[in-house]
Amino acid sequence: MGQLVRCISEDGTLLIMACDTTDVVEKAYEIHGTSKVCTAALGRMLTGAAMMGSMLKGKNDSLTLKINGSGPAGSVIAVADSGCHVKGYVVDGNVELPLNEKGKLDVGGAVGKDGFLTVIKDLGLHEPYVGQVPIVSGEIAEDITSYFAASEQTPTVCGLGVLIAQDKSVIKAGGFLIQLLPTADNSVIDKVENDIKDVSSVTKMLTDGMTPYEICRNVLPSFDIQQLDESFPEYKCDCSAERVKNALIAAGKEELLDMAKDENTEVKCQFCNKVYNFSGEDILKILKEAES
Repeated sequence: MGQLVRCISEDGTLLIMACDTTDVVEKAYEIHGTSKVCTAALGRMLTGAAMMGSMLKGKNDSLTLKINGSGPAGSVIAVADSGCHVKGYVVDGNVELPLNEKGKLDVGGAVGKDGFLTVIKDLGLHEPYVGQVPIVSGEIAEDITSYFAASEQTPTVCGLGVLIAQDKSVIKAGGFLIQLLPTADNSVIDKVENDIKDVSSVTKMLTDGMTPYEICRNVLPSFDIQQLDESFPEYKCDCSAERVKNALIAAGKEELLDMAKDENTEVKCQFCNKVYNFSGEDILKILKEAES
């Protein structure tokens, strides 16, 4: 089972969280059958979304991460709620690329660097909050770091990792996020920079058997930290026939009338691949309901 822990330093100068999302990313791979590089990209996005979603306050709040750098994989999208339920997909999850110059999966090459990382927060208000920053590297962790600095003015360090086996299954996946609080001064920044300069990769720490709490301590050895809470990330899609009907209604009358000419209209959920079928008669009933 996945786990996410959030901690605070005893001096109240910073927050740190870490998570093990191996089960989440493996479930995403099982659903979408993505290539190695696309599993890595989606896994990083799901992990980042899980950590950012854990910061939401309201029970019904949700957050959407979308990155599109005009790379061959197209957009990579992840959605999370405050309960650590996540879901996501890659527009073209079959993209294969050679390893990058470091011998690693070329996530930046798949995502591309000519575009934006967009963060949409639905907090139950009249309009959602939308923040957008230019892509820094397409490797996702750096882009999330850039988002927090530019859009929320919060100095942040983000680390994400997905380790994939030769058979494309997920060995380990997880991440950590450090955020400085307003009480932090330059000495705290110096300590953080010194702590993280030689930190192991997230997947190495997980492979070594570290728990998320132990990762927090390992990443910031110069700080005394206390655990605030924990949650359990889970890949979970909340699609339903009712939601699909609402989406069809949103397509408009002319589109529905066109669909009604077909014997069957198939709608597939992009997040979980569940298929919903509507006969021409069903479509007409939906149209009638929308007009009543």
